[in-house]
Amino acid sequence: MSADQQEIVIRAKGLVKKFKDFKAVDGLDLTIERGMIYGFLGPNGCGKTTAMRMLTGLLTPTEGTVEVLGLSVPKDAETLKYKIGYMTQSFSLYGDLTVLENLSFMATIYGLTGKKRKQRVAEVMERYSLSDLQDRFAGKMSGGQRQRLALATAVLHEPQLLFLDEPTSAVDPESRRHFWEQLFDLVDGGTSIVVTTHFMDEAERCHKIAILENGQKRLDGAPKDLMAGMGANVVEIEGQNLRDIRRRLLGTDDIVAAAQLGARLRVLVKDEINAPVDFLKTKAETDGATLIEKVRPNLEDVFVTATGEGRQ
Repeated sequence: MSADQQEIVIRAKGLVKKFKDFKAVDGLDLTIERGMIYGFLGPNGCGKTTAMRMLTGLLTPTEGTVEVLGLSVPKDAETLKYKIGYMTQSFSLYGDLTVLENLSFMATIYGLTGKKRKQRVAEVMERYSLSDLQDRFAGKMSGGQRQRLALATAVLHEPQLLFLDEPTSAVDPESRRHFWEQLFDLVDGGTSIVVTTHFMDEAERCHKIAILENGQKRLDGAPKDLMAGMGANVVEIEGQNLRDIRRRLLGTDDIVAAAQLGARLRVLVKDEINAPVDFLKTKAETDGATLIEKVRPNLEDVFVTATGEGRQ
C-alpha cells in the first residue's frame, strides 16, 4: 500500500442501499482521510445512519464498494470490527449491569484478557470520569453519564477509527461541549472519527462534512470552504414588520432564502448581486427596515443553499 493510500481510512464509491423500492442511500461517494473528524450532516431520514451502518459492515450495500482501513466491506467485516469502535444512536449497553461490569464484559468481547483488560477498563474509567460511578447500574445513569460510558466502551480496544451516530442527541449543551473536547483529544491520539449529526454547531466543529438529503450527498468539504463557496451572501435586516418583509422578499428573484432569527431577518442573496446591502436597500420589498447589514455566513446558510428549494 502506498503512502498516499495509507492516508485514506474510508473510500466508498457508488453506495446504494434499497429497502424494497425505497433508496435510503443513493449513489454515495466518500473519501475520508486519516486523523480527522468527518461529519454527516442532514435531517432525520436523509440516510446518515444507513450510510454509517454500511461503512461499519453492519449493512450490505445494494450497489457500490466500500474500503475501510484497507479492508473490503462487508466481506472483511469480522476483521474490521476489532479495528473500529461504534457508538449507536440509542444507548445499547446493559442497564442491569454496573459501569464496571459493562466495561469488563465489552473488553472481553473485544478480546482483551487478564492484565490488559483491567488496565484498559481502569484507563477509560479515569479518562471519562467514570471511576466514582463504577458500581452504578447503567440503567440508573443520567444522559451525560450514559454518553461517557458509551464512548468509553467504544474506545476500550483502542480503535483506529471511531463511528458515532448522533452521539449528543440526548444530552445537555454542557455535556455536548465537553464530549466534543474529548473527541479532539482522541484525534490528537491518532484516532479518526466519523460522526452523524443534525446540529449545525456540531457540524462546524468537524474538519470536513458531507451534507446529505434524500440519501444523496449534496456537498462535501471543510465547513469554512463550503461557507466561502455557497453561492450567496448573507444579509440581516432589522425592522418593525419583519414578517411582511420576509413574505415579500421570498417572491423575489435573486433571493435564495429568508428566515427570522429573533429580532432580525436573515436573508440569503445570490452572489451574482455585487452589492447585496445596496441591492436590498433599494428594493420596495424592504420598506420599513431600519438596519440592513452584511454578516458572516454559517453552516445553516450552506445547508439552506444546498438542499430543498435553495438548490440551484
